[in-house]
Amino acid sequence: MCARYELVDTPNGFERAASALLAGRGPFAIDTERASAYRYDDRAFLVQIHRRGAGTYLFAPEGHRPELTRALAPVVNGAEWIVHAAPEDLPSLAELGLHPGRLFDTALAGRIAGYSKPNLGAMVLEFCGVELEKGHGRENWSAVPLPEDWLDYAADDVIYLGDLADAQAELLGLQGKIDAAEQEFSHIVDEFAHWSAEERTWTMLKGTSALRSPRSRAVAQAVWTARDEEASRRDVSPTMILPNKVIIAIAKEQPSHPSELGRIDGFPRRRRGATRKWFTVVEEAYASDPATWPQKQRATGGSPGKSTWQRHHPESWEALQTMRAAIAETAAEMSIAPEVLLTPAILREAVWALTEGDVVNQTHSVATLLADLGARPWQIEHTAALFNANVDLDSTVNATTD
Repeated sequence: MCARYELVDTPNGFERAASALLAGRGPFAIDTERASAYRYDDRAFLVQIHRRGAGTYLFAPEGHRPELTRALAPVVNGAEWIVHAAPEDLPSLAELGLHPGRLFDTALAGRIAGYSKPNLGAMVLEFCGVELEKGHGRENWSAVPLPEDWLDYAADDVIYLGDLADAQAELLGLQGKIDAAEQEFSHIVDEFAHWSAEERTWTMLKGTSALRSPRSRAVAQAVWTARDEEASRRDVSPTMILPNKVIIAIAKEQPSHPSELGRIDGFPRRRRGATRKWFTVVEEAYASDPATWPQKQRATGGSPGKSTWQRHHPESWEALQTMRAAIAETAAEMSIAPEVLLTPAILREAVWALTEGDVVNQTHSVATLLADLGARPWQIEHTAALFNANVDLDSTVNATTD
C-alpha cells in the first residue's frame, strides 16, 4: 500500500480515519469514484478525502454506507470543501448525507480565470507543476479489490487540491474575479443542499420527442420500464442491457415479428433469448388499452424550441442572436467563457420574457428578471445593461416606465 494514503473499508476504519481528519487543519479536499457505466445508479464506490495535517484516506463505502455517514458527517458537514467539478460529485456525496458548508470548485475556478479546458490534470500541472497519471477515470470502481494503481490515481485526485485552490484563489484575486467565484461556489452549495435523486422515467430517453404516435410512445415506455426493472434487480447499468438508441428505434419501427426486432441496429440478437424476451414486451404494449398510451408532452411555459422560435418569432429569435454576440464579446473582454458569464438557459429565458412577455425594457427591470431566473449578482452587474442596449422591444412589447 502506498504510504501517501490509506484505504479504509470497515466501520472501525471509518471512525479512525474520521478522527484523524477532524484533527487536521483547513478545508477538506474531496472526490468520488463512481461506476454508473457498470451499475444501476451513480452512487460513490470510493470517497477520497485529504486534509492538511491529517493525510489522505480512501473510503470504500459499499456494504457499510450508513456507518460511513455516521463517521464522516459530524466531521465534514458544514465545513469548507475543495472539489474539482463539484456538480459531478455532490449528488453521490449527498446520497451519503454529506454536504459542504462552503466550497471551492477548482474546475469552475479555472473557467472563471479564463482557462478553456480546466481539467484536473491541466490545472495541477499549470498551478502545481505536477503531472498526474491518466487512464483510470472510467474504470469499474465497484470492483473488489481495487488495483493499487487505481488507488494511486484516486489519491492524486485530492492530494493536490489544497495547493491548487490556493494558487487559483490568488490568481482570481489578481484578476478581480474572486467575488464572482465565491458567488458561483455558494450557488452550487445552495443548489445541492437539499438534493435528492430525480425519479427515473422513460421520458428521459433522448429521442422521445421524435416519437409521433401514441403507440410508438407506449412501446418505448414498456421497453424502458422492463429494462429499468431488470437493471435495478441486477444492479447493472440499464444501457448494458439495452442501449437507449435501440429502445427509440424499436418504438419507431414497431416490429411485427421477432425477426424484425432482431434486425434493428444495435439489438443484442446474439444474446440468448433476447429476441423473444423483448418482443414479448413489445407485444404486450401493442395489446394494452390505447387509452393508457402516453400522449405527447406539450411545452409548459418558458421559451420554445429552436425551430418553433425561429419560425414563429423571427424578431425575438434575432434578438437572441444579438444578445449571444453581446454576451460573447463582453465575456472575451473579461477573459471568461460566455456560458460562465451568463448560462445559455438564463439568456434564452430572459430574451423570451423581454421580447414576448411584459417585462419593461429598463436596466433595473432586466436585473430583477435575471435575478428571478437565477443569475448571480456579479452576472447581473455585467449583463443587465447589455439587454437594455441590444434588445429592442418597440415592436413586440408595449413597454412602460416608472
